[in-house]
Amino acid sequence: MKDFIVSARKYRPQTFDDVVGQRALSDTLKRAITSHKLASAYLFCGPRGVGKTTCARIFAKAINCMNPLKDGEACNACESCMSFNEQRSMNIQELNAAANNSVEDVRAIIDQVRIPPQLGKYKVIILDEVHMLSASAANALLKTLEEPPSYVIFILATTEKQKILPTILSRCQIFDFNRMEIEDITGNLKMVAGKEGITYEENALNLIAQKADGGMRDALSIFDQVTNFSGGNITYESVLKSLNFLDYDYYFQMTEKLVEHQVNAAMLLFNDIVNKGFDGGVFMGGLASHLRNVMVSRDEETVALLDVAANLKTRYVEQSKKCSLKFLYYAIARCDRCSNEYKNAYNKRLAVEIALIETAQFNEDDTSGGARPQKTLKSLFRDTNAPAAVATAPVVTPAAKPQAKVATQPAPEAVSQAKEPVKTDSSIKSTVPSPLPKISKIAKIKLSTSSADEKPRTSQQPVESVQEPVQIQTEQPAVLGEIPFDEKQLLYYWQQFAQSLEPEDHVASMRMQGLDVLLKEDELVEVHVYNDMLNKLILPYIPRLEAYLQRQLNNHKIHIAIKKVEVTEEQVVRFNPRDQFKTMVKKNKTLGLLQKDLDLQVEL
Repeated sequence: MKDFIVSARKYRPQTFDDVVGQRALSDTLKRAITSHKLASAYLFCGPRGVGKTTCARIFAKAINCMNPLKDGEACNACESCMSFNEQRSMNIQELNAAANNSVEDVRAIIDQVRIPPQLGKYKVIILDEVHMLSASAANALLKTLEEPPSYVIFILATTEKQKILPTILSRCQIFDFNRMEIEDITGNLKMVAGKEGITYEENALNLIAQKADGGMRDALSIFDQVTNFSGGNITYESVLKSLNFLDYDYYFQMTEKLVEHQVNAAMLLFNDIVNKGFDGGVFMGGLASHLRNVMVSRDEETVALLDVAANLKTRYVEQSKKCSLKFLYYAIARCDRCSNEYKNAYNKRLAVEIALIETAQFNEDDTSGGARPQKTLKSLFRDTNAPAAVATAPVVTPAAKPQAKVATQPAPEAVSQAKEPVKTDSSIKSTVPSPLPKISKIAKIKLSTSSADEKPRTSQQPVESVQEPVQIQTEQPAVLGEIPFDEKQLLYYWQQFAQSLEPEDHVASMRMQGLDVLLKEDELVEVHVYNDMLNKLILPYIPRLEAYLQRQLNNHKIHIAIKKVEVTEEQVVRFNPRDQFKTMVKKNKTLGLLQKDLDLQVEL
C-alpha cells in the first residue's frame, strides 16, 4: 500500500515563487542573494503556519546553490541543491530550540560553527522556536551571533518575538510574516484539490480557509480531514458537519430577529443552535464578529476589511442597510461582554438569553448613542390577568396648573389621606414629583404626621429610604398656582440641597442634613437649632434654600423660620461622641477600664 503523506508536507513550497502570501519578503530575500548582501543573522517571526521555517530552508538552499538563477532562486540541479533535497547536506543544520534550549546545546552549536563548509559557500544554522531558549543559553549565543565567522549565517524562527531578548533582536535582520488572506489560502487549496483529483465547492474551501485563521498548514490539515469525511467530494454541508462549524446563515437570521425586536423568535433560534451541540459562548463570540462585519459593510471604504468570500460580502452589505449604527454599537458590545463572562456564569444558557433579550429590545430613541442603553426591559409576554388601567402618579403640566389650587383649610379626612402615603410608603399621590435618588446617609430628621396610629420618630432613629419617583423635573419654571406638598417631599428636597453644596461647604452640608425640619401651617418650614454657633452657620444658606424649595415644590409661599430649642440629653449624645462614650461607660464600666489600659482616645 502506498504511503500517505499529508498535504502540508507533500505540497510544501520548494522555491520562493511557491510561497503563498509572503511576496514582499520573498522578493527581499531574493534581491539579497542576487546582490550578495547577506547578513550574519536573520529572524523570521509571525503566526503559526505562514511559512517561516519553509522560507528559511529555501533561503539556506539558495545561498549555497552553485548555479543560482538570475532571480535568486536555486537551480535544484547542482550537488549542493541535490544534497539538500535529499536531506543529506552537512552545510545546513536545523535545530529545534524547544528541545535544545540549554547552555550545553548552544556550546555544541558554537563548536559546529568553527568547522567551515565542505560543499558550498555558507554554513547555515536554522534555529526554530528560538524563543524557547533559556536566558543563559541566549546569552551564551550572543557573541557568536554578533561576530560569527564569515561563512556562517544564522536563521532564527519564532512565533513569539516579544519573548526574545532585546540583545538578540538587535543583532538580527527581522522579517515579520503576515497572516495569509482568505483568497490566498483558497487559491492554494484549489491547486491541491486539482492535483489530487478532488471535487469541491468554492464555498466549502472558503469555509476551510476561514477556519484556518490565516495559517496555510492549518488549512491543509483541515483539507485532509474534510477529504476523508466527504470521500473526495468536498461540499459546504460536509465541511459544516466535519468541523462542527456554525453556518453563517444562523448569524444572519439572528441579526434579523434582533433588529426586528423579535424576542421569542431569537430565543427559539438560539434553542435550535444549542440542540445542534454548539457552545453558547462560541456562538456569542461569533455573533459579535458577525455584527462587526455588518458594521464595516455600511461604508464602501471599509467593506475591504471583510475577510470573507465575495458572495458573503453581498449579504453583509444588504443586511447593513437594515441596521443602524446605534444598534450595532450596542449589540457588538453586549455580545462581546457576554462571550467574555460566559465561562464564569452559573447558568450559561440564561446569560446568553438575557444578552439576546436586551439586544432585541434596544431602543433606537435612546439618547446615549448606543454606548449606555436603557436599563429597563419591556414585557416579553402578554399578561392576561393584568387590570385594564393602572393608576400612575399625575404629572404637572401647564394645563393642569390652574387646577392645583386648593382650599386654605382642608378637611381632616383630606389631611389624613394626604399623610397616608408617608406611613405606608407604597404610593405617593401628589402633583409634585416624588424623590428619585435614595438618601445614602442616615438623616437625623424628626417626621411629624397627623395619623393617629403612627408613632412619632425619635431623634436616634434613622429615616427610612425615600421611595423613588415616577417622574422628576430638577428645574421647574415658576407657576401661577401654588402646588400643595407634604412633609416627605419637603424633607427630600432639603436633603438634596444639603448634599448638592460645594466641597468647601462640607461642614454646613453635614449639619444641615442632621437638623430637625418640621412643616407647619401656611407653608412655614420650621428648623430647630440648638446653639448660636449652629444658627450662625446655617443662616447664610436660608435665602438660597428658600428659593430652591419654592422652585422644586412649585410653591412660592414657602418661608423658613429658625427656632432655637433646648438640647436634650439624647441630642447631646447624638452630636458629641465624647459624651456618648461617657454614657456608654455609665452602663458598662468595663469600657472605661479598657480605654485606660489601652490608652484609647475618643475621636471627635
